[in-house]
Amino acid sequence: MRTVGLDPANKKWVSKYSLGMRQRLGLAQAIMEEPTLLLLDEPMNGLDKQGVADMRALFAALRDQGRTILMASHQAEDIDTLCDTVCEMDSGEIAKVRGWDSETEQATQ
Repeated sequence: MRTVGLDPANKKWVSKYSLGMRQRLGLAQAIMEEPTLLLLDEPMNGLDKQGVADMRALFAALRDQGRTILMASHQAEDIDTLCDTVCEMDSGEIAKVRGWDSETEQATQ
């Protein structure tokens, strides 16, 4: 819980948590068993600026540890900052794919 900015000693009922606190709690649940694959849907939803910065740093650290993160987001900055491969959807179909060429270390279109 500390990893996502929550105090485990806090006796507040979860039903009294703000949206941002609930989002942090969900992220704590997602990472607590150290999965190699994380599936996240709009993980920055409800977070304030500091929360977004904290989660970006956390996701970058998890990526650097070799974890794979599959994230759905409408936030272009999150995608550009965090993602090595991007699949854009249009009407339920993959419309565009951008990836990363590890040999040239350049984005591909």
